[in-house]
Amino acid sequence: MSESTNESDSGTTESAIDLQVKAGACLAHYGAVDVRVEGATLAFEYEGSLCSLRAVTLAPGLDVLTLTLVLAWDRPLKPQLHKRVAERNSALQFGSLSVIGHDKLADVIMRYTFPAAGLEDEAMATMLLLVLSGASRARQGLLP
Repeated sequence: MSESTNESDSGTTESAIDLQVKAGACLAHYGAVDVRVEGATLAFEYEGSLCSLRAVTLAPGLDVLTLTLVLAWDRPLKPQLHKRVAERNSALQFGSLSVIGHDKLADVIMRYTFPAAGLEDEAMATMLLLVLSGASRARQGLLP
């Protein structure tokens, strides 16, 4: 096995790590975010959303980027929240929203995973910014 396909227990290979570093550089280059490395994940904030980005190797040659964004947290768990999330979900082009309930409160999470191996910097930055801008629009109206 070559070094670029050596895999750890978490599914992260050297190619996935390289992809994650490249994605972080794309984000930083466009001034979109202040990127911090926290363990095996890049953490950042974008227009009020808490975000994480991680590259994972699903199979040899299939490295994906996974974005997870917390759009709203500790919102009252009411039917109106579910309705707003459903409306925003239908308008999203990239990603999906979920309501995660805890007691009488809920968090709204957005997730999006896409194959990113082989993308040039400009294409990767465009894809990341499309996801982030969709998250920014989806977040509107979820907060007081």
